[in-house]
Amino acid sequence: RYQLDLCKRALEENIIVYLGTGCGKTHIAVLLIYELGHLIRKPRRDVCIFLAPTVPLVLQQATVIANSTNFRVQSYYGDGKTPRDHENWETEMAESEVLVMTPQILLHSLQHCFIKMDSIALLIFDECHHAQVHKRHPYAQIMKEFYNNDMVKPPRIFGMTASPVMGKGGSNKLNYTKCINSLEELLHAKVCSVDNAELESVLAFPDMESERILRESLYDFKDSQKKLKSLGRLHGNLVFCLQELGSFGALQAAKAFLLSFDGDVLDRKESDMNDNSTRFKHHYLNKAISVLSSNILDGTHDDSFNLEMVEPFFSNKIMVLINILSRYRLEENMKCIVFVKRITVARAIAHILQNLKGLDLWKCEFLVGRHSGPKNMSRQKMDAIVENFSSGEVNLLIATSVGEEGLDIQTCCLVVRFDLPETVASFIQSRGRARMTNSKYVVLLERGNHSEEKLLNDYIDGEGIMNGEIDLRTSNDVFDHLEEKSYQVEKTGASISTACSVSLLHRYCYNLPKDMFFNPSPAFIYIDDTEGIICRVILPPNAAFRQVDGQPCQSNDEAKRDACLEALVKLYELGALTDFLLPGSGSRKNKASTTNGSASNSHDDESLREELHEMLIPTILKPSTCKLDCPLNLHFYYIQFFPIPADRHYRIFGLFVINPLPMEAEKLEVDLHLARGRIVKAGMKHLGTISFDEEQMMLARNFQEMFLKVLLDRSEFTVSHVMLLGNSETLQFNSTFYLLLPIKQELYGDIFMIDWPTVKRCLSSPVFKDPTGVSAHGSYLPDESLRLLDNMYSKTDVVGSLIFAPHIKTFFVIHVILNELNARSEYDGATYEDHYKERFGIKLSHPEQPLLHAKQLFNLHNLLHDRLRETTEGGRELMEHFVELPPELCSLKIIGFSKDMCSSLSLLPSLMCRLENLLVAIELKDVMLSSFSEASQISASGILEALTTERCLERISLERFEVLGDAFLKYVVGRHNFLTYEGLDEGQLTSRRSAIVNNSHLYELSIKRNLQVR
Repeated sequence: RYQLDLCKRALEENIIVYLGTGCGKTHIAVLLIYELGHLIRKPRRDVCIFLAPTVPLVLQQATVIANSTNFRVQSYYGDGKTPRDHENWETEMAESEVLVMTPQILLHSLQHCFIKMDSIALLIFDECHHAQVHKRHPYAQIMKEFYNNDMVKPPRIFGMTASPVMGKGGSNKLNYTKCINSLEELLHAKVCSVDNAELESVLAFPDMESERILRESLYDFKDSQKKLKSLGRLHGNLVFCLQELGSFGALQAAKAFLLSFDGDVLDRKESDMNDNSTRFKHHYLNKAISVLSSNILDGTHDDSFNLEMVEPFFSNKIMVLINILSRYRLEENMKCIVFVKRITVARAIAHILQNLKGLDLWKCEFLVGRHSGPKNMSRQKMDAIVENFSSGEVNLLIATSVGEEGLDIQTCCLVVRFDLPETVASFIQSRGRARMTNSKYVVLLERGNHSEEKLLNDYIDGEGIMNGEIDLRTSNDVFDHLEEKSYQVEKTGASISTACSVSLLHRYCYNLPKDMFFNPSPAFIYIDDTEGIICRVILPPNAAFRQVDGQPCQSNDEAKRDACLEALVKLYELGALTDFLLPGSGSRKNKASTTNGSASNSHDDESLREELHEMLIPTILKPSTCKLDCPLNLHFYYIQFFPIPADRHYRIFGLFVINPLPMEAEKLEVDLHLARGRIVKAGMKHLGTISFDEEQMMLARNFQEMFLKVLLDRSEFTVSHVMLLGNSETLQFNSTFYLLLPIKQELYGDIFMIDWPTVKRCLSSPVFKDPTGVSAHGSYLPDESLRLLDNMYSKTDVVGSLIFAPHIKTFFVIHVILNELNARSEYDGATYEDHYKERFGIKLSHPEQPLLHAKQLFNLHNLLHDRLRETTEGGRELMEHFVELPPELCSLKIIGFSKDMCSSLSLLPSLMCRLENLLVAIELKDVMLSSFSEASQISASGILEALTTERCLERISLERFEVLGDAFLKYVVGRHNFLTYEGLDEGQLTSRRSAIVNNSHLYELSIKRNLQVR
C-alpha cells in the first residue's frame, strides 16, 4: 500500500523516497515509469533517464526495468559502447524509451547537447544522497547547471535513498537538518518516507546486537614481521590479516595469494617466466607461509581442520565471528552476510570458513568489487555468486561494501559487521540486508574502545534524528553552494562550467597533432596577486593560442578551473571548438597509438572518472597501536631551513618518529622552490631520542591536527568552535604516524627542545574551547586591548595570531599592530574608513583603533618543482606583501600562530612528501638486495627518480632512465629470441620482439603484478 501511495505522490510532485534497503524503492520507480509511460512511448521523442552511481547498479537496474515492463531499455556506462556523437545519440533517443546510465555520461551529454534536459520526461536518481551541494559529484552538477523551475517542460524528478545524510553524521542535529534541506533544494524535491509502524506491518526489521572483542597486539609476531620484507600492498595486507584474523588467518591469506599468483604464471608469456620480480614475489610468499606456519601444529595444514587445533592461532575477533555462526548454523533457511572493509580479509575469512569442520552447514563465498587485485572478480562471477545466494546454493557471503549499496542481494536472517560501518548510509544499508522475520544485525566492537561505541551510538541516534527531522522540519538551514562560473553557447545551448573545465581543456590538447616525441598537454603557473591567486594556462605550440590568465581566486584549484574556462571560451571564439564545445576541425585525434586501437577511444572519455591507485606507505612510518602505560620514546630529527636569499625567518621545527630513519633518509637534502625564484634548502639532523608522557603526546597530536586542518581544510575555522579529537587512554595511530612540532634552541650551546609553551598557547585559543564556557568580554585595560569581531582581546594575543576576515572570506596572520595608523588615516586618496564603506558597504564602529599589519595565509603549493622565476636576481628580494585590516572586521582563531611558524608550515608538506617517497625507494632497494647483491651499488635517490613520473612535477622523473631501459629491454628480448627461435628469420624475430616490448603488453603485465601502486 505504501508503495502505491508514494507512487501517487510522485505523479503530483518531485519527491525523494527515503526507505531502508529492501523496502522496495526500485519497485516504486518501476511503477512511476509505468504510470508516466504515455510520455515516453514511441514515437514520442521524450525519454526516461534512470541514473545509478556505479556500473553494476546500472546493469542491475536496467535488467529489473526490462523484466518488469515492456519499455525499450538501454544501458550506458564508461566501459560500454556509449555513443560518441550527435548522430548516434539521436538514434539512441529515437529507439529507446528508458535509458539507464551513470551520471557522468548524462553530464557529458548535457554539456555538449547530445541530450537536452527538455527531452527528459522523467529523471530518476538512484542512491541520490550522493547529490551534495558542496561537492562536485555529477548528480549535483546535473541539477545545478541544467535544471531550473523556469523551464518550459522540466522533467519529473524522483530520488531514492536509504539515508539522505552522507558521512558519519555524529550527534549534531543541525548537520542532519542541513543535509536533508540541501538535498531537497538541490533536487527540487521533497523527502518522503513511511511511518515505521506501517513498514513493520509488512516488513521485518532485525534485532541489533553488539559483540565486544579484546584487541590483540602484534608483539608476539615481531620476529616474524622482521623476516617479511615489504612488498607494498601484498605485505600490508598480510600484516593487516595478522592483526585482524590471527596467525592462522594470515597464513590462509598468504596461501590464497600464492594460489592466485601461480594461476597467473600459467598465463604468462615465455619472456616473463624468469624475471627477477616474478621470482622474488614467489620467494616472498613462500617465506611468509613458512614463517607463519612455523608454530602451527601439523594437523592444521590439511584442506579441512578442527577448530580445537587452530583456535590458539585465531584472533579474538575471528573467534567471536565463528561463535556467532555456530549459534545460528542450525536455524531453518538461514542466510548470512558478513561485511568487512578489506578485500584480503574477505578472501581469508571465506577460505577459513569453507574449510573449518563444524561449520559444514554454511556454504561460503566471498563477494568483492571488480578491481580486486591479480584475480579480478568479473561481473559475470559477481552475478553468479549473487544468484547462488538467492537460490540457497550459497548461504554465507563475506562481502565488502559492494554488497551494501543497491546490488540485488536477497534479504537474509543474519548480518554481521566484522568491521564498523564508515558512514550512516553504510550502517543503514548493511542493516537493511536483514529483512527476514526474527533476523539479527550484529556489530563487532573492540572491548573498551569508547570511540567505536560512540560512533555506533551516533549512527543509531542519527537515524532517529533523520526520521524526526523529516517529520517535523525544525529548520531551513542548508549548506553553502559551491560557486561555479559557466559559459553557454547561445546558438546550441551547449555549456561548460568551472567544475568540468579542466578535463575538457585536457581533452582539447589530447586531440592536437602529436607524435612519439611530443605529447601536447597544458601547463599551469600560479601567480600570487594582491587580490588572490592567478593561474596562467600555457597551451602547446600547435594550439590555437599560447596562454591566458584567469581571474584572481582564493585557492589554486579555483584559479586553475577559472583559467581553464577562460581558455575554453577563447578557443571557442577562435573556432578551435565547435558550437557544441567539442574539439573542432582544427584538432585531430592521433590514430597511431603506441599501445592498441582502443587507446584513443578511452581518451574520448577523459572527462569520465579514472581509477585512483593506492599510495604506498613506508613501513617505517606505520606503527601498531601504542599503549600509554609508560613514556613513549621517539627519535628526534631537527629540520633545518636555509632560505636563499637569507632575508626571511622560518620557525624551527622537529620531526619525531618511532623508528629511526635509514641513513640515506637522514642525509636527505631538498630544494623547495617558492614564488619569484626564491629557494629554501631543507635538510635534517638526528639529535637522539626524546620521551613523551601521556599529556605531552595528547598535546602533540592536537597541535598537529590543528595545523593540518589549517593546511588542508581551513573551512572548519570559519565557525566559532573547532573540535580537536583526542583519546587519553589509547593512541590509535593512522596508517602513517609522525609528529611535527616547533622546537627552540637554548641560548647557550647546541641544545634543542620542544617548544611546549608555544604548543600550549596555540591550543589554548578560544576557538578550541567550549563556546558556553568562553567569556563574552575580556577584562583588559583600554590601551592593552583591541575590539575584534568576536570579542575583546589583549594586544599581545592578537600579535602573532591567525585571524579570519569574513567580509572577504580570507585568513591572515597578524605581524604587528600599526599604532601610527587607524581607519581615519589616508588611503588611496581617501581614508580606510571611506574605502571599507565604498568597497564593502561596511560602516566601521571603532575607527579609532589602530590597524593590523597582516599577511594573507598561504595556499598549499607543490614546492618540489620550479616555480615561476624572475629574470633578474633582484626579483628574489621583493618585500613580503602585507595589508592593513581594521581589528573589528577580524575574528581571532589561533593565538601564537606567528608569521614565521606559518612560513615553516608552508614548507613541511613538500618536505615530508619527498621523505615518504624516499623511504619507499629505500624499502624497494632492500627488496632488490635480497634478490641480487649488486643492488647495493644503486642509490635510493636513483630508485626514487626511476619511480617518479613527469606528471609528479618534482624536478626528477624516470624519463632519463626510460631511454636506457627501452634500449636494454629491446636488447635482452632480441637476444633471447635469437637464441631460442633458430628457425625464425629477421622479420619474424623483429615482430616477436615488438609484440613483447609493446606498451600495451607491458601495461597488462604491470596490472597483473600490482605494479600500478605508487
